[in-house]
Amino acid sequence: MAHANAALTPRGRLKLARLIVEQNWPIAAAAIRFQVSWPTAKRWSQRYRELGEAGMVDRSSRPHRMPRTTPRPVIRKMVHLRWKQRLGQLEIAARLGVAASTVHLWLRRCGISRLGHVDRATGEPVRRYEHPHPGAMIHVDVKKLGNIPDQGGWRYVGRAQGKRNRIATPGKTRNAHHQPLIGTAYVHTVIDDHSRVAYAEIHDDEKADTAIGVLVRAVAWFAARNVTVERVLSDNGSAYKSHAWRDACAELGVVHKRTRPYRPQTNGKIERFHRTMTAGWAFRRLYLSESQRRKALPGWLHEYNHHRPHSAIGRQPPITRLTNLSGQYT
Repeated sequence: MAHANAALTPRGRLKLARLIVEQNWPIAAAAIRFQVSWPTAKRWSQRYRELGEAGMVDRSSRPHRMPRTTPRPVIRKMVHLRWKQRLGQLEIAARLGVAASTVHLWLRRCGISRLGHVDRATGEPVRRYEHPHPGAMIHVDVKKLGNIPDQGGWRYVGRAQGKRNRIATPGKTRNAHHQPLIGTAYVHTVIDDHSRVAYAEIHDDEKADTAIGVLVRAVAWFAARNVTVERVLSDNGSAYKSHAWRDACAELGVVHKRTRPYRPQTNGKIERFHRTMTAGWAFRRLYLSESQRRKALPGWLHEYNHHRPHSAIGRQPPITRLTNLSGQYT
């Protein structure tokens, strides 16, 4: 659409073209009359000869061919990864080998540029904080997941078949109604506040002794990577309020901090990690048994720590923030 001070509006173009075509004015004279260049006057007169008044309106500047546009199969893969696996644009770009801006462009055109369009969202503003170096603060928590019966759970095989699989799974106790108890997997997770490097173990309970064992092994795991844990942040679960936990932290030389009651946002980094872990590992694909899913956890943790780009740390894998790893520069 022409602006207010344009030399030629659609009505002015029509007058110019009619002077040349219908009144046989020379192109140069008509160009001087309307204060435009000779090629401009010639272009509008030619369009008037070919299209009449319809040729005086603005045309789209979009090119007829776009040889470097994103192929349709790649766009379909972007949409598939967004809908089916809830991946962010950085992960999609890394998998498909395209720029993150390209992924964002097509997700926006498809109306799914925000994860809130395809997943739950709190609607609360994000308050970010970050401790200055690895080990300054680690977050600990437990993620509870129902065990998977043999031949798959209801999320992939449907509720009817999932119920039959539960009944057919051997070695399970039954409740008062003679229904099999599949049990719960307690994923004890530890994440470093600065680097987002994660450590996790799966157990059958969330008792204090189990949580303490995970903490001891996690501190040793970080120490093997030249990271000294100084503080640990947990929620107000019974295991983390016990005297045994307090004594274990004192023995390890770790200061224990607890979140404000009924305020899980205080431990938001590990809560968000649970969401990533659930989508990327726990419910990523069909597992035919609980043991199969548990065996897949170490591989996913390696991918998360060493390969998955993290948007909060400059789109780099978390392990890149552990700058004192042995052999890192060899």
